[in-house]
Amino acid sequence: MYTPAHFALTEPDALQRILRQHPLGMLVTHGPEGLDANHIPFEYDPARGEHGTLTAHVARANPVWQRCAGGADVLVVFRGVEGYISPSWYPSKHDTHRQVPTWNYEVVHAHGRLTVRDDEKFVRGVVARLTRSHEATEPQPWKMGDAPPDYLDAMLQAIVGLEIAVTRWEGKAKLSQNKAPLDRQGAVEALQARGREALAQAMRPT
Repeated sequence: MYTPAHFALTEPDALQRILRQHPLGMLVTHGPEGLDANHIPFEYDPARGEHGTLTAHVARANPVWQRCAGGADVLVVFRGVEGYISPSWYPSKHDTHRQVPTWNYEVVHAHGRLTVRDDEKFVRGVVARLTRSHEATEPQPWKMGDAPPDYLDAMLQAIVGLEIAVTRWEGKAKLSQNKAPLDRQGAVEALQARGREALAQAMRPT
């Protein structure tokens, strides 16, 4: 990934924040039939391995788990906030007209090695942890015990677990850091006026 120094994200906390807030990752693999991409919600455990471990599951009918040999190199892409930035939002544009449109965004790339985990205990654990995480804000959180045991067993048999040992991280936050402070603030205010608070918040200098 092309990452100018002023857009680089290297702090683990910043990388993990994007992953936690946007856990739907794009798993990119390369098998006998070429490149493939699958969009999967991931769980991240920073304590397992030198750079942490990602876990997820896919449908048994999805051929990705059979096409990728154990230990295959893979890439998982997590996209954070993003959006179009108009040159008209920069105050300096109205004086010099020396601005152009751009797109601001946050993105994290996790490089790692894939292990297929086709065992019920592992899959049950992945589903339980993902469920607890994403149901936590519900007034009455759904839990696996709410489903009839035979139905749940059948659902678990229909999925296969994936485990990715992360070998390195790349992060990029292109948030107008290369613009003058007044121009950056102008873009922030324009985004706020359009209801794009998440991107506006990310663009505010820390």
